[in-house]
Amino acid sequence: MSEERKLQRAKINLMRSPKFALLSGILMVGKTKVVEKDDMPMPACTDGRDEKYRRDFIAELSDPELAFVVAHEGAHKMYRHLTTWQKLYDENAQLANMACDYVVNLMLTELDPGASVILMPMYKKGPMRGRPMGLLDKRFKGMNTKQVYDILKQEGGGKGNGEGDGGFDGHDWDSAKDMPEEDKKQLTKDIDDAIRRGVAEQKRVGGGNGHLDRELKDLLEPKVDWREVLRDFIKSICAGRDKSSWRKPNRRLLSLGSDTYMPSMISEKVGRIVIAVDTSGSIGADDLRDFLSEVKGIADEVHPEFVDLLYWGTQVVSHEEYEGGAVANIVSSTKPMGGGGTAPSCITQYLKDKLIHPECVVVLTDGYVGDDWGESGGDSWPAPVLWAIVGGNDVVAANGKTIHVKEN
Repeated sequence: MSEERKLQRAKINLMRSPKFALLSGILMVGKTKVVEKDDMPMPACTDGRDEKYRRDFIAELSDPELAFVVAHEGAHKMYRHLTTWQKLYDENAQLANMACDYVVNLMLTELDPGASVILMPMYKKGPMRGRPMGLLDKRFKGMNTKQVYDILKQEGGGKGNGEGDGGFDGHDWDSAKDMPEEDKKQLTKDIDDAIRRGVAEQKRVGGGNGHLDRELKDLLEPKVDWREVLRDFIKSICAGRDKSSWRKPNRRLLSLGSDTYMPSMISEKVGRIVIAVDTSGSIGADDLRDFLSEVKGIADEVHPEFVDLLYWGTQVVSHEEYEGGAVANIVSSTKPMGGGGTAPSCITQYLKDKLIHPECVVVLTDGYVGDDWGESGGDSWPAPVLWAIVGGNDVVAANGKTIHVKEN
């Protein structure tokens, strides 16, 4: 069997294993290449997107050992080590590499404690024969890379009680740093999507031991203020046209050959906004009050002409209309109505039936909607949609933009 085929088989076996469902999406991110010994000093390497493996190294590994190495490179990508911890690398390259490896190897061994799928590679010859090639220390359990790095730095280079005498892979920090900004943004999105698919697949198959360490949880729960995202979404999408300005002439009239300069319209007020609130029990009164209070604050800034507040389950059960200054009373005036299951497609159907054409739609929901993200039955959203997910569900909507509303 060729080394290329052996490597491909290792990836397939990992993706099929319930224990490594967490990595199922990550293993598909980037390119994988087999190189010759003269082309790369380290047996394996990643730049945070692509992976390289030396042919001679693949040839000497057992299938479980190769699976460990492949999972190891995938985990570096999943944690975004080479972009997140560049400052550590600039300060002390050796300790940064060691800290990243300690985190990855501990995570992998906890996913498969009995080594039924993966096995850390062992030295095959020389005085190190039979000893593990990778770094492993259980005292770092629950720590992220920075915490491990700080301990290694304090110890003057990592004089712990762990196993292993080094690493079997290289980390191409320079290539990661030189990656074009557009590629970095796309990679961040690809990895984020892959992580969430992996977590969902792990839950589906009941694989692994439910292990989500601190560093991975930090990736799944980025420190983003949902209020700021909500505000930016509405203000950027809803461009009002209520005030004229002579600072910029109307180009449409100029193109028609008119010798009269007419003013252009500038944005001071937005049009119609739809706020659709899930009626399921997990949308608590506090969630709703905080959310509507933020909507009111945004309305005070952008002055929507009309707000349609919908309460929905498997159908829209209540429709409240707020026009002009009445929007200021939305928190105290609303009368929430609940009932039924959860099917966002009822919102798009309702907007279609009522001929409502908003500038944007904001959906507040717990996210437990199955495959129904509002576009079933041939109907689609009539405007940009923002999904505000409450209740701790880390799901990402299949369309529009998703934010996760967290408690203070």
